[in-house]
Amino acid sequence: MFDVILSVAISFTITFLAIPVIINVAEMKKLFDVPDARKIHQTPITPLGGIAIFAGFVFGCLLTIRFKDSFEFQYFIAATFVIFFLGLKDDILVISPIKKFIGQVLAAFLIIYDGRIQIRSMHGFLGIYELPEMFSLLITYFAVIVIINSFNLIDGVDGLAGSLGLMSAAIFGIYFLNVNMPSYYVRAFSLCGSLLAFLIFNFQPAKIFMGDTGSLLIGSINAILVIKFINVANTTDVSYPITSSPAIGFTILMIPLLDTLRVFSIRIFKRRSPFSPDRNHIHHLLLDRGLSHRAITILLVSLNLILIGLVYLGRSLGCTILISSVIAIFFIFIAAVYYTSKPRLMVAKTSTDENGKFKPSKLVSLIKDTILEQKN
Repeated sequence: MFDVILSVAISFTITFLAIPVIINVAEMKKLFDVPDARKIHQTPITPLGGIAIFAGFVFGCLLTIRFKDSFEFQYFIAATFVIFFLGLKDDILVISPIKKFIGQVLAAFLIIYDGRIQIRSMHGFLGIYELPEMFSLLITYFAVIVIINSFNLIDGVDGLAGSLGLMSAAIFGIYFLNVNMPSYYVRAFSLCGSLLAFLIFNFQPAKIFMGDTGSLLIGSINAILVIKFINVANTTDVSYPITSSPAIGFTILMIPLLDTLRVFSIRIFKRRSPFSPDRNHIHHLLLDRGLSHRAITILLVSLNLILIGLVYLGRSLGCTILISSVIAIFFIFIAAVYYTSKPRLMVAKTSTDENGKFKPSKLVSLIKDTILEQKN
């Protein structure tokens, strides 16, 4: 238990102390995420919070995990560094989707081949159990890359990605603590400590964003934790086995996973790149319904926790029924939000300052803008 407290304390302290420094440096160097036609925030905010999350997480792990008890730790850290530099470059310079994808494949390679994290069985989902090696590798690569991107794409309102990452890491950490797997629960709780500190500065109104550096890092760590959880929890040689572990692991990550798959499907159906930007994410639908950033975060995390509890209580029903039920509930929720919201026609409004220079464009309601013009 001491290593849990130590890992949380170290990661929290480093992240908490690093964020004000990062904000000051960003202000001096003008490293901001400037509002435009797609951005929700109205003022320039630095997207470099992921640097602090990374620093807190890495130091929390390095100073707590025993290397001799965890041969795969060095490969996970190597994958973390790949993700960190990939996200940092995208936050500062912006890189193409194909380069970002190549970097994610490299990180997945380190996790799967060297870290020996692999989905070898479907545990009865759709009647499938053991997988051939080739299918096992393909599914594992697909799962890791989708999870990494899902947290990146769900990072659309203040506090949401950080809260979902904190929730999932805490649940995995508690399970690995119960089955006495130190290297994994230290990873989970180190991430928890970093995200706790980050959320102090990220809840609405946010002073800093995590950027791709932070969201990709959260996704990569959760990809490792969820696959390890599924493989370990469904065996009988652990102190606390859990049946239907794939369904529980899926439900823990359901909000970012299902929203990403839904949005990607819509884009592909419309013959667009799955990585092309739009405003179809679940948080955009809730914003258009009038909810605040804080309300959206609390609502989605609460929904996720409720479904995790229900799936855990019904774990004897089997993976197929449980996963199908979770997917159905999620899309019923999406339909309810979509059809009960008042659609708002949005336009990009651009203005000039006193020197005649263009200010960054921002989204405004067309109806509201028209009313204001009529009054003037």
